[in-house]
Amino acid sequence: MPAALSRRRLLARSAAALLPMGVPLGLAIGFRVGLIARPAVAADYSFRQFHNQAASSPLHRRLVEMWLAIGAETNGRVVAEVSAENAGIAGSDPAALKMLISGELDFFTLMGGILGQAVPVAEVQQVPFAFRTAAEAHQAADGTLGAYLREEMAAKGIHGFPVGAFDNGMRQTSSTIRPITAPKDFEGLRIRLPAGQMFTDTFRALGAEPVTINVNGIYEALKNGKVDAQENPLAVNEVFRLYEVQKHLAMTNHMWSGFNLMANGQLWRKLPEDIQATIERNAARFVRAQRDDQGRFNAGLRTTLAERGMIFNEVDQAPFRARMTPVYAAWREKLGSKCWTLLEGHVGRLG
Repeated sequence: MPAALSRRRLLARSAAALLPMGVPLGLAIGFRVGLIARPAVAADYSFRQFHNQAASSPLHRRLVEMWLAIGAETNGRVVAEVSAENAGIAGSDPAALKMLISGELDFFTLMGGILGQAVPVAEVQQVPFAFRTAAEAHQAADGTLGAYLREEMAAKGIHGFPVGAFDNGMRQTSSTIRPITAPKDFEGLRIRLPAGQMFTDTFRALGAEPVTINVNGIYEALKNGKVDAQENPLAVNEVFRLYEVQKHLAMTNHMWSGFNLMANGQLWRKLPEDIQATIERNAARFVRAQRDDQGRFNAGLRTTLAERGMIFNEVDQAPFRARMTPVYAAWREKLGSKCWTLLEGHVGRLG
């Protein structure tokens, strides 16, 4: 439930660096930067916002800016605490998702594969080799497919946003033991995957051995040999320093990865319409800004990671996509004809 925060004196200049254009400096007083941006002035509504990325990520910066802008537009009626890496809670994303649905958490960003634990059709965002670019995935998220997913989310007590899919980028595959150039290179490879049946089915079809580990455990799992490989956008290799424990990086572009901005449904319905409108308007603004940030970040990372010692290689997607035929057939049935038809309306026929 919304509650006023206790007063706390902090330096305004600490938050000023995070202020988007047009936000009065006075509203920065009481914001702590880093893992958490916490306003200390009394407010009508105070929220907690979790996400699983590092405090140095474009996602964290834009979420902090988003809530500062919302605070400015509402004259301080709305404040939010933004916590990177899900505030370090045990269980990471799956635990935070349960908190969101129960009302223990107000706002959260989460990829479709894990959201699928509560909203099965959300796994459509991870259909392998469906989206060819991040921009194509954004169009689907903002279009008819995204509208359908929000309907399904609402049925599970989650409010989604019309323009609410932050970007993480196209997913690539990195390995400690050998380069990935063809489907056969996955055979017997222990690969770290996030939770989500789509991920598991995809890599089993390639002959790999999936191991589910939360994002905050990837580095140690690679370092201690629990897994041989992982798959994520290039930004994850940089932000979580995976280049320290890996060598080979294949540009497989096998899935799009993004973060759906969500609110607890009951909380959202209780908010005044003007507050809802302000949040949705700023969400769209900062989602688009973060997409641009992330695109530039990922584009420059090939050079950066190569300088850090990673060896890149391109792959021909055709033989990989050919191995997806049984995956497409199974998931067309699981997701339902409506969902699959909406997906193909954005990306073309699959399988």
